[in-house]
Amino acid sequence: MLRPLPPCETFRRGCTPSRNQGDTPTSPQNNRAMIPFPPDRLDAILVRHDLVTAQLASGEGESETVVQLSRELSDLDPVVAAIRAYRAALDNLTGIEAMIDEAGTDPEMRALAAEEKPEAEEGLEAAHRALQLMLLPKDAADEKSAILEIRAGTGGDEAALFAGDLFRMYAKYAETKGWRVEVVSESEGTVGGFREVIAEVKGRGVFARMKFESGAHRVQRVPDTETQGRIHTSAATVAVLPEAEEVDIVVNDADLKIDTMRAQGAGGQHVNKTESAIRITHMPTGIVVFVQEERSQHKNRARAMSLLRAKLYDAERTAKDSVRAADRKAQVGSGDRSERIRTYNFPQGRVTDHRINLTLYKLEEVMAGTALDEVVDALIAEHQAELLAAEGMA
Repeated sequence: MLRPLPPCETFRRGCTPSRNQGDTPTSPQNNRAMIPFPPDRLDAILVRHDLVTAQLASGEGESETVVQLSRELSDLDPVVAAIRAYRAALDNLTGIEAMIDEAGTDPEMRALAAEEKPEAEEGLEAAHRALQLMLLPKDAADEKSAILEIRAGTGGDEAALFAGDLFRMYAKYAETKGWRVEVVSESEGTVGGFREVIAEVKGRGVFARMKFESGAHRVQRVPDTETQGRIHTSAATVAVLPEAEEVDIVVNDADLKIDTMRAQGAGGQHVNKTESAIRITHMPTGIVVFVQEERSQHKNRARAMSLLRAKLYDAERTAKDSVRAADRKAQVGSGDRSERIRTYNFPQGRVTDHRINLTLYKLEEVMAGTALDEVVDALIAEHQAELLAAEGMA
C-alpha cells in the first residue's frame, strides 16, 4: 500500500547556509563572495525527490495520497533542476580553476581556461542565486486558490466605480493566468461598480501572486459627473484570503448560527418565492458571511462555508504572522489593509506602488490586466530579498 512519505524538512524550511561547509570552490582565485550550500541538505532534497518519484511510479495507493505526492513532486522538480544546474556550474568552474592552477597545463590551454573563467563564474553566480530563491521557506498557502474581496472606500459613487474597475482588472488578470473567477456575493453601486464584491479565484498558485494586492488602493481621476474637470481622489480596499480546505480549518457546527432568507436584488420572481440566501455567523469570532448568488440554498450554503473557512484561516494566519513580524519594518506582504499601497493616477497615466516606490506609466495596460505582472513580479522580488536577508543569504 502506498503511504505518504514524511515531508522533506530541508525543502520546507529552506536551506540555511553554513560558512563552514559546502561545495563552493575555496581557490584563492575564486573571489566571489557566495555563501556555500551545505551538501548534505542538497542531497536530502535529491533523495526525497527519488523516493517520491519511485512511490508514484509504483502505481499503488489511495487517490488522495497520489494527489498529495504528485503535488510534492511538482514542487520538488524545479528545485532539483536548480540543484543540478548549480552543481554543474560548480564543477565547470572547479575544472577551469584546476586547469589554470596545474603546473603541467599547456600555456595555450591555460590561457584559454583563463578566458573562460569569467563566464564560468557568472554562470555559477546565476545558478547560485536561482537555487537560493528555490530554497527560500515556502508559504503553505501559496499554492491555494483565493477569496478576493473588494469594497468601495471614501469617495461615494466614484469609489464604487473604482471598485468595479479593480474587479475587472483582476478578472482580466486571472484570465491571462488561466484561473477561474466566480462571484460569491455582490452589492452594486447606485451608478455602477460595486459597494462590495466577493469572488473566488480558482487555480493553482493564485494566492502566491495575489496576496500582495491586499490593502488600500487609491484612484485620482476626473469623474464622469464632474462638470468642471476637477480631479477627485477615491479609494477602495482589497483583501485576498487563501481559500481554506476542510483539513485546514475544522468548523464546529455548534459554533454556527445559520439563517435563511429570501435573496434580494436582481433575479426576477425567484427571489420572492424561495428562501435561498444563507447567512452564517461564527459565534466564537463574530465573523458573518452572506451568500445569495445561487438559486439553490444548498449551493449557497456550501459557498458560505467555503468563505467562512477562508476568513477563519486568514484570521489564524494573520495572528501568527503578526507575532512573527512584530519587529519587521517592511510591510510588503504584511496584508495590512489599512495602509495605502497603490495609487492609480489617470491624468498622468501612471500606477505607483508605494511599498516599493515603483512607478509605471502603463495605467491602461495595468487596468487591462496585461501589465499587472510587472507590479506583482517586483513585489515578489522585494519579498524574496527580505527572506534572503532574514535567512542570512543576501
